[in-house]
Amino acid sequence: MSIKNIIKQLIDHKFLSRQEAKEVLISIAKEEYNQSEVVAFLTVFMMRPVTVEELSGFRDALLELCIRINLSDYRTIDMCGTGGDGQNTFNISTLASLVVAGAGAKVSKHGNYGVSSSCGSSNVMEYLGYKFTNDEDLLKHQLDKANICFLHAPMFHPAMKVVAPIRKELGLKTFFNMLGPMVNPSFPQHQLVGVFSLELARVYQYIFQQTNKGYTILHALDGYDEVSLTGDVKAISNNEEQVYSPADFGMRQIKANEIFGGDTVPEAAAIFKTVLNGEGTEAQSNVVIANAAMALNCYYPDRSMEQNIVEARKSLLEGKAAQVLTTLLSLS
Repeated sequence: MSIKNIIKQLIDHKFLSRQEAKEVLISIAKEEYNQSEVVAFLTVFMMRPVTVEELSGFRDALLELCIRINLSDYRTIDMCGTGGDGQNTFNISTLASLVVAGAGAKVSKHGNYGVSSSCGSSNVMEYLGYKFTNDEDLLKHQLDKANICFLHAPMFHPAMKVVAPIRKELGLKTFFNMLGPMVNPSFPQHQLVGVFSLELARVYQYIFQQTNKGYTILHALDGYDEVSLTGDVKAISNNEEQVYSPADFGMRQIKANEIFGGDTVPEAAAIFKTVLNGEGTEAQSNVVIANAAMALNCYYPDRSMEQNIVEARKSLLEGKAAQVLTTLLSLS
């Protein structure tokens, strides 16, 4: 079916089947459509929610086209948010990933440049001197020595590379924000993912239930795609759903401006380094520890939340997480 017919079908309030969604995305990746057609297609999904079938099809396409990395010898976790929550926090999930690695878990972090925020995980890692790679042996070496490797999405997803300039020009969240955490090319066994709406949390839950992943999906009830400590957060995992308040982490409720991320990459990187060196404010440190504890909960389901909070706090405040970054940068 031509892209014009597909766009017309979508404008007529019809939906794509999983197979149709997959085929369109493969055609976009092969650059079979012009830029205006791709923008029109993306725009439809900004005006109505993407269905489970459509998102599954888009995911199928990206996983079929991706450069796969075999890390099956390791038990890894990925932790990232969809972005698109419009809150412009500092790089909480990236810092939490380093904290989790410092606490002994193996992390295969999937990341990208910021689209709807000023500084995504790839922006800050690149600024700090990390060299992106899709060399499997080097990534395994990083996992062995630093407990973490970083997978920069455009190096593994040709389709994302094609749409990256369009997404940057639009500067708005598209369904690619929703896909990022679903298409880690190393297929980690565990995943902590933050989403910007409860509706999307349900879509994720449905899709993750079809996999054999250990997962936790987070949505802060005031809109953040992570544990923000500005209010309660809903956590949906394989066998339970729970709402956590800041008090459940033994922490105080904080205000939004306490976790602001800066307006530029250098500002974001400065905040990042301050927090990583254990010199962040109580609010900054706590929000990283809380997210890291949720990831450790997903990775070590037999441990108590209290124990995971203690391990995360030690990793951040005793310099283990900072050492992880130093080692990782030396290996890249």
